[in-house]
Amino acid sequence: MKKSRGGNGGRSRSGSKSGSASRTGGTKASKSGAANAAAKAGDAKTGAGKTGVGRSGARGLHVRVKTARGRKPSSTRWLQRQLNDPYVAEAKRAGYRSRAAWKLVEIDDRMHVLGPGKRVVDLGAAPGGWTQVVAERTAGAALIAVDVLEIDPLPGAEILQLDMTDAAASDVIRECLGGAADVVLSDMAAPTTGHRQTDHLRTMALCEIAVDFGCGVLAEGGAFVAKVFQGGAEGELLADLKRRFTSVRHIKPPASRDESPETYVVATGFRG
Repeated sequence: MKKSRGGNGGRSRSGSKSGSASRTGGTKASKSGAANAAAKAGDAKTGAGKTGVGRSGARGLHVRVKTARGRKPSSTRWLQRQLNDPYVAEAKRAGYRSRAAWKLVEIDDRMHVLGPGKRVVDLGAAPGGWTQVVAERTAGAALIAVDVLEIDPLPGAEILQLDMTDAAASDVIRECLGGAADVVLSDMAAPTTGHRQTDHLRTMALCEIAVDFGCGVLAEGGAFVAKVFQGGAEGELLADLKRRFTSVRHIKPPASRDESPETYVVATGFRG
């Protein structure tokens, strides 16, 4: 699962959506939240949906945070960024547990990997933003959310607290799923160290674990989506994906911050 910040947040996930720690699950968004999600991702390429969420939306927010006694300057900058982030505001309004939910919304609106009846495994799921989106878009199909961190119950999802670096984790997930998966998602990312190349290598190691798991559980024609950090060591992994899937693409959704080295690899048409 991702050892990480929960599924989409600041820690990193492992064994589920991140490196060693991961995101945790959340409550299912309301029907209106689902509509907002679809509208908002209306144009994944520009990041400007009907709700106006996108990079340009940040211009409308101008919250300034004063440095408080005992608070580090870096913490002040993080808080100010959160308060001025339109995706954070929209996530709260739609009932999502994290802003990262919009990343999956934008990826799926562009690539259409989810759909009614599809069976999904969400690795590094904490705090549950991606799982909420999956639950909305798969209409009650089997959904397994996995993370090394504890995830609060989420309607429509089976929650497993597992570390994907543990060899036994894959068997536990397969048994719970009770069959093949149509989609495997991985937002796993190792806790960041501040050293870009080190962070890249650690996250790529988690991605490799996700690929091995996915190729062992996906049904023919299935899809795989995983977070990777730009850094130049992913050539072998991409070559492996191209052998196993009919299409492999890189996508950086508008909800992914410009300064972040993250991008997502989307592989479709699993050859079996």
